[in-house]
Amino acid sequence: MPKKETSGGTIRVTLVRSPIGYTKVQKDTVKALGLRRMHQTVEHKDNPALRGMIQKVIHLVQVEE
Repeated sequence: MPKKETSGGTIRVTLVRSPIGYTKVQKDTVKALGLRRMHQTVEHKDNPALRGMIQKVIHLVQVEE
């Protein structure tokens, strides 16, 4: 499996759907991303661990590179 190229920059993650009604694991992932309320945006350094977290809750967040 080839490695994905990451920009090495930052990724902006915005919570666009509420995690209410989803599993505890998904709620905890949203919380670990630093998202507390709807339409809140946080910036993180781009790395494979962050990308994995985003993939688990991609249906709840919007991502900008």
